[in-house]
Amino acid sequence: MVRAALIAFLAVLCPIVLISQTSLQYGGTRQVLAQDGGTRQVLESIVVPPKPNSPFVTTLHTEWVRGSSDNGTITFVNNRRIARDSSGRIYQERWFLVPKNGSVDSQMNAIQISDPSEHTLYTCLLLVSPKVCTLTTYSPTTSTVYSVVGPPVGPLPNNAGYVTREDLGHQTLLGVDTVGSREIVTYNPGVIGNDRKINLTREYWYAEQLGIDLLSKRSDPSFGDQIFTVTEINLSEPDVHLFDLPQGFKVVDHRQSDPPAVD
Repeated sequence: MVRAALIAFLAVLCPIVLISQTSLQYGGTRQVLAQDGGTRQVLESIVVPPKPNSPFVTTLHTEWVRGSSDNGTITFVNNRRIARDSSGRIYQERWFLVPKNGSVDSQMNAIQISDPSEHTLYTCLLLVSPKVCTLTTYSPTTSTVYSVVGPPVGPLPNNAGYVTREDLGHQTLLGVDTVGSREIVTYNPGVIGNDRKINLTREYWYAEQLGIDLLSKRSDPSFGDQIFTVTEINLSEPDVHLFDLPQGFKVVDHRQSDPPAVD
């Protein structure tokens, strides 16, 4: 009963954690959790552009801290591996978010491999049957320009609020030079259903050499605090076999329904 309660709790707060376990078995009778309300959300991670000639293999640690009704916090975490080769191909593991210091172990549920030259994105789901890698269109190219800077400093349109930005200087993280910024977007009451002014704060330490943030913090009253930290990094070329599709997986091509790639 304790395990069932934990699964129900996680399914409401973060269904991506244990969505495959919401069907339970009691004495030979299959029961499906069916409860009103709740939310289904996906946590967006750091942006990894297909930057050429900047290979790396890294481990990214994620913490998602959310407030509870008793003014406490609920924290979900995971660690995942990301790699990029000199041609701009990107390998990413996707792991379930699980309660911090909890009894539930994270699992890798997907692998994604993108190729900017072929405009392909393979998403291989590891915990479902049949074993399938879906093929979709990957639009970015190695010449696509990514801007990490938010909206311009000053008033927002239609008296929605205003933006401030602070230069935090330079910091060396894991031997890589980064430039820090802190930006605050303040929304006036009523803009997004808020009854008072609210601040969305973002602090990030950007590595120009790699085109990614090595440390990123985002605070949003609606979604809590999201902290992304690169905990280790190797700037060598990744193993070429890392970009091979898993053995035994069938490729299902969905590109005919995708928009064309943009160069």
